[in-house]
Amino acid sequence: MTDSGEFCPNCGDPIEVDITERDYPTSASPRERKLCDACYFDRFDLVDAPERIEVRVCAQCGAVYRGRRWVDVGARDYTDIAIEEVSEALAVHVDARDVSWQVEPEQIDPNTIRMHCYFSGVVRDTLVEEEIMVPVMIARQTCTRCGRIAGDYYASIVQVRGVDRTPTPEEEKRAREIANEIVADMEATGDRNAFVTDMDATPDGLNIKVSTNNIGKKISNKLVEEFGGSFTDSETLVTEDEDGNEVYRVTYSVRLPPFTPGDIISPDDDGPVLVRSVRGNLKGKRITTGDEYEAQFGDEDASDARKLGTIDDAEETTLVAVTDERAVQVLDPETYQTKTISKPSYMDEDAETVPVFKSRNGLYVVPDA
Repeated sequence: MTDSGEFCPNCGDPIEVDITERDYPTSASPRERKLCDACYFDRFDLVDAPERIEVRVCAQCGAVYRGRRWVDVGARDYTDIAIEEVSEALAVHVDARDVSWQVEPEQIDPNTIRMHCYFSGVVRDTLVEEEIMVPVMIARQTCTRCGRIAGDYYASIVQVRGVDRTPTPEEEKRAREIANEIVADMEATGDRNAFVTDMDATPDGLNIKVSTNNIGKKISNKLVEEFGGSFTDSETLVTEDEDGNEVYRVTYSVRLPPFTPGDIISPDDDGPVLVRSVRGNLKGKRITTGDEYEAQFGDEDASDARKLGTIDDAEETTLVAVTDERAVQVLDPETYQTKTISKPSYMDEDAETVPVFKSRNGLYVVPDA
C-alpha cells in the first residue's frame, strides 16, 4: 500500500490509505476521517448500551409502562418484553454497515434477565464484532387501570329500572351482556380506561358501575335500542383533580317500558292485545280478531293499559268446532265445558288443538308461541 502523505493527528503515524478514497459516512467529523485505523478503532464502540434496564410491568394484567403510560403488549412472558426493551434501548454506531445481531436471554431469577447481545458490522472496510451484556430488572407494580379496579373506582352508574315493574331476569341478563360487550369492544381498540367495576342486582333493578361516562352512555343507548323506553342523566360533583378541575359522576337512569314482548294487555274496550314490540311505539295483535295494534306510550289507552298475563300462560285445548267466520267453540282448559269465543284471523281452522289464554276478561285463542 502506498503512503498517502497524511499523518494521524493522534499518534503521528503515516496513513497508508488516501483518506479521500475512503467511503466515510456523513456523520464522521474531519478529525475522525484523518485518524489511522488503530487510533480510530481504539476509541470506537460498535454499540451504545445502558448499564441496566428496568422494565415496569403490572403484576395483575402484564401491561408495560412506556413513556408516560401503561401499554398492553400481549407478550407471552417477561422474556419477550425484556428482548423488546433491550432492542429499543441499544444504539448501533452510524459508521457501521451490514450490521447483524442476535440476543440470548438468561433468566437469573423471576425478576432478573441477563441479555447477552452479539453484534457485527463493517467499519472502514473492516469486520468489527462486539459482545455486551445488559441486565434487565423486572419491577412488578400495579398499573393505573388495575389500581382503579381494585379500589372500586367508577365514573358513572347505569340504573336499569322498569316503569311500574321490575326488569325481568332476561332483561337483567341481557343488560349485563351489553355492558361486558361494550367494554370488550373498547378494550379491543386499546382503551385501557374501559372496565366494569360492579354489577349489583337490587330489588328495584340492576345497577351497573363503569369506569367512564362514555361507557355509561353507550350502555344506556344500547338498552333503549333493544328494549325500548328512555333514559335520563344527572351529574354529581364528587371531587377535584390535581389541576383543580371539578370531577363529576354521572348517573344514567334507564326506564324500560311497562310491558315486554309476550305480555297480554287490555288497553281499551276493543279486546286484549298480545304485545309484539315496545321499541318506540307499543305494537301488537288483537287476540279477538288478529288485527294489528299500535299506540304511543303517551296515549291514554297505552298508559292506562292493564296487564292480564303473558303468552306463556296459554294452554293447549281442543278445538271443538268452527261456528262461523268470527266464532269458534273450544273446551275451557279448567272446566272442560264448551265455550264459544272469538275467532282471530291467525287461527288455523283445520287444527285439532289451539292455544288459549284465560283471564277474568274471558277466553281467547292466541298465536302459537
